[in-house]
Amino acid sequence: MDFDTRNIRNVALLGHSGSGKTTLAEAMLFEAGETTRRGTVEDQSTVSDYTDLEHERGNSIFDASMHVSWKDSKINIIETPGFDDFIGEVSSAMKVADTAVMLLNARSGVEVGTELIWEYVENFKTPTLFVINQVDHEKADFDMTLEQAQARFGSKVIPIQYPLNQGTGFNKIVDALRMVMYVFPPEGGKPEKAPIPDSEKARIDEMHRVLVETAAENDEGLMERYFEEGTLSEEDLTKGLRIAIAHQEIFPVFCCSSTKDMGSGRVMGFINDICPSPADRPAADLVGGKTLACDSKSDATVFIFKTVSEPRVGTLSYFKVFSGTLHTGDELINSYNRTAERFGTLYVANGKDRQIVNKLSAGDIGVTVKLKNTHTNNTLNIKGVDREIEPMHFPEPRIRVAVNPPSKAEMEKLIKALHSIAEEDLTLLVEQSKALKQTILHGQGQLHLDLIKHRIEMVHGVTMEFIQPRIPYRETITKASDTQYRHKKQSGGAGQFAEVHMRIEPYYDGMPDPSDLSVKDREVDELPWGGKLVYYWCVVGGSIDKRFSSAIKKGILQKIEEGPLTGSYCQDIRVCIFDGKMHPVDSNDMAFMLASIQAFRQAFDGAGAQILEPIYDLEILCSDDVMGEIMGDLQTRRAIIQGMEASGHYQKILAKVPLAELHNYSSTLRSLSQGRAKFIQRFAEYSPVPHDIQLRLIEEHKTEMAEV
Repeated sequence: MDFDTRNIRNVALLGHSGSGKTTLAEAMLFEAGETTRRGTVEDQSTVSDYTDLEHERGNSIFDASMHVSWKDSKINIIETPGFDDFIGEVSSAMKVADTAVMLLNARSGVEVGTELIWEYVENFKTPTLFVINQVDHEKADFDMTLEQAQARFGSKVIPIQYPLNQGTGFNKIVDALRMVMYVFPPEGGKPEKAPIPDSEKARIDEMHRVLVETAAENDEGLMERYFEEGTLSEEDLTKGLRIAIAHQEIFPVFCCSSTKDMGSGRVMGFINDICPSPADRPAADLVGGKTLACDSKSDATVFIFKTVSEPRVGTLSYFKVFSGTLHTGDELINSYNRTAERFGTLYVANGKDRQIVNKLSAGDIGVTVKLKNTHTNNTLNIKGVDREIEPMHFPEPRIRVAVNPPSKAEMEKLIKALHSIAEEDLTLLVEQSKALKQTILHGQGQLHLDLIKHRIEMVHGVTMEFIQPRIPYRETITKASDTQYRHKKQSGGAGQFAEVHMRIEPYYDGMPDPSDLSVKDREVDELPWGGKLVYYWCVVGGSIDKRFSSAIKKGILQKIEEGPLTGSYCQDIRVCIFDGKMHPVDSNDMAFMLASIQAFRQAFDGAGAQILEPIYDLEILCSDDVMGEIMGDLQTRRAIIQGMEASGHYQKILAKVPLAELHNYSSTLRSLSQGRAKFIQRFAEYSPVPHDIQLRLIEEHKTEMAEV
């Protein structure tokens, strides 16, 4: 069946791990008739959690695309994982969703994972409704969870329903929008409608009044009607709420028990009736500042939001049609690399099951196979159209590990496998560090990297081991130092001769030229690893020909790539060549390059050499009860606390911490907080290491070099 853009709803299921997203998806599929029985996580029979990894762990790890037909709409559902290690999956789902359904656990309230996900809701400005799930649990507390949501997310969080008898006997929902009570049979499913009990009239009338006022505030005509009549008809109320939710003026709250299949049908009804279609959402941002409206009559533009390699199938590309209509066999041009891609077969997915369709209209979500040169974040257009959807932006990595290389024969296979996974998972960065002489993986958390390791070993058959990565230290100097070095070598025939007189000193932007030297030439090099090398040629009288200047500078550049203290990169140094000697026969470029290397080494030793270490800004969000333990741990990591502030009902700790002290911090924080804290780290600056650590690092480097 074909669906027009206005009859499509794209929904992302969001929530902290354990909030019940997978079970709710099962209930939605069953209620809509897409499945004949509801699967369970325990039986490993759910539609969305279909990979071996998810069966093994018992929770969602990857996005899962599903769809249902409900009334006159097609509802595309993307279930997302709840662990913040997989926040990249949330980002890709939010890129293509037009409505977010945020699940809250009725016994746990607003959890820290919800806080992290909410940032994406705000960034994407996605219309959102809350579903307080598991109201059938013996410790369920709907009112507490609602209060926490309102405290954290604001007064726009407005309940539409509440459970009349939460707990193990739950089977009734009172609905303020329809002004009815739903009574569910023991097996769940379709409820009967019953009058609202007198004992609930005052509460439900007040809830209904708030909904009517919220709806009226978003349309002048509705406001006038409300003032005249004191209420709104169901049609007018629907119209007003549709405007309000589209503009994030209301975040309606529902309740359900996904395990008992009680309430999911009402949520889908609201999505169908009230939530926006892709055509109702703001035009998509394009690279370059323009926008693209979601219109099926326009030229076709498709965005790839997820890429997966599946055994025996190959590469699966999940996409959203942002404009136009995509037909089977259409050839589109990749705006990134200008290659043509043919969409040989189009599918719509329900987990691992895929159904062939002939076309997909603007706003719809589909999947295809075997796009050869197209990856996640790529845009494809019909020939003659040049558009690029603004790509997804992913959070900075929070953990790094080095890969202990296997045998040389397997190393190439390992690197190929890592890059293959990195093409699918854009939150994984693979760095082959020349400076550290290590292959380093940057990820979102220990769980994230452990699962990468599992995939490499199980799918690609390559064993790998994680080890602590080296730290990218830098070396610099703190005072000026003059030196001279003579390189002289005679081995029969022509020899080598060069003498270089050199001054090195710490450099800073705006530094005046040396007043006691005659500057003939000045070169500023922005170093690839950061900082600068400023090179002055100050030789007068022809004691060294200017033609040897480039060789001298080449020697300096070679040496600053492997600093004298620890072999780390050097930065922010000014070098002045002010004198020297040459020989008419024995002087050549090689001689002056070798002389400059040794002169730089000598000068560095006398210039107050200093090792710099990378410092990171750390932002931690945690609850009050674990704050003391987290602060105590930070003090053991040479952290400098920058401040503490309240953030909703959480505490935010701001600190500067050396990268050397952040190894395994993801696991430590998870342990200290029982998984109820999160953190973000960003590179801040390079700063001098303490003296005792500098001495230790120098000794370690000497020992390492002696063993080579």
